[in-house]
Amino acid sequence: MNHQQGSAPGTDPYFPDHGDTRYRVQRYELDLDYRPVSNRLSGSARLSALAGPSPLEDIALDLAAFRIQRVLLDSRTVRYTHRAGKLRIRPAQALAPDTLFTVEVHYTGNPKPVRSPWGGLGWEELTDGVLVASQPVGAPSWYPCNDRPADKASYRVAITTPSPYTAIAGGRLLTRTTRASSTTWVYEQPAPTSTYLMTVSLGKYTAVPLTGPAPADGRHPPVPQTAYLPARLLPEFTEDFARQTRMMQFFEEVFGPYPFGEYTVVVADEELDVPVEAQGMATFGTNHLDGARTSERLIAHELAHQWFGNSVSVADWRHIWLNEGFAKYAEWLWSEHAGGQTAAAHAAAAHQVLAALPQDLLPADPGRKLMFDDRLYERGGLTVHALRCALGEDAFFRMLKDWTRRHRHDAVSTADFTAHAQQYAAAPLYGLFHAWLRDPSLPPLPYPTGPRRPANRQVKPLSQG
Repeated sequence: MNHQQGSAPGTDPYFPDHGDTRYRVQRYELDLDYRPVSNRLSGSARLSALAGPSPLEDIALDLAAFRIQRVLLDSRTVRYTHRAGKLRIRPAQALAPDTLFTVEVHYTGNPKPVRSPWGGLGWEELTDGVLVASQPVGAPSWYPCNDRPADKASYRVAITTPSPYTAIAGGRLLTRTTRASSTTWVYEQPAPTSTYLMTVSLGKYTAVPLTGPAPADGRHPPVPQTAYLPARLLPEFTEDFARQTRMMQFFEEVFGPYPFGEYTVVVADEELDVPVEAQGMATFGTNHLDGARTSERLIAHELAHQWFGNSVSVADWRHIWLNEGFAKYAEWLWSEHAGGQTAAAHAAAAHQVLAALPQDLLPADPGRKLMFDDRLYERGGLTVHALRCALGEDAFFRMLKDWTRRHRHDAVSTADFTAHAQQYAAAPLYGLFHAWLRDPSLPPLPYPTGPRRPANRQVKPLSQG
């Protein structure tokens, strides 16, 4: 795919109008007051940022059509324009290179999803509540931001809303304060976070702690896990999510330590086409519960995104297979570990499906129209399986752990990954990656060629009970 002429270096070729590469945000502090009945959001956003190596004559933020009440630059009022989803702030004189600065935006309005080729993205009203699903460019629907996945920052999010509602955001709940008929919830997410991975859920939910017992062998304590859901769905939820704590333990064994402080699951009181991952959090719909674990592969998929996509993020959206291919393969690994079909069986089934579909997808650069195509997910999973077959068990799982450790809270490209994987191979991997990622025709089903040994502790099936 060709970069658009005139786009800044590092601009996402799929979304050249989003984000500004000339500065980096270090922290967002969002104070939101939301009234569900009137769908009224009043917000203030304080951004702490660092100018890049060139003088900064203006600061561009992405923000939907809210009414701007005031804008401050380093605590002083400043000129700005706001049109076509861009808030452009114009300092009296250019900011010097490598200067720290703060922007404060006060805004109000009726939030709604932003339009996209995939429908509305971002802030979405439910029958009685809200959820935010921003991938890939929906974050400006609710706060001013530098909307590109590689610009990752820490967040503090305070949400004030009528007291019958629970407000949930990614991160640790610091305080919950009730005054009169409103409650303010304050969350802190210290880990570097991409704009699209911040989320808010609002609903009349019951909190359910999920954290498992501490390991008997003295390893680190379990990751704190909490679920929020409509109370009526608790029986189904208890069955469907019964194995999530064991899933977390298994993924920590094969992917490395969980990269965030906690993991939150929300079951929104609405049917959703697909679950939504966010930083330290995932949102499911009522249709993903049936008391029979029918959607357990999706639970695995969303949890795996915490390593692949959230902690290790894409430098730009051309590399989305790195998110979705590994999350798909995590489904297969969990199935194999939990006594279901092996990863090889899942790979064979996926290959059979793909063989009957058009061969016009380049996973390493699918283009904007095909970036969420089901074929990218399946072929991404097959690419990971082909790599496992080529490397052998020991090298493959060492490679995975080292990848998530070395690039923790980083932004990466396909080239970064292929160079990393090559370090674990006895022979060149160029042909494998070219065939699976850069040639639209489907390669043959992969079979193990690398060093083999009996299944180790990492992929030993769960005892059946």
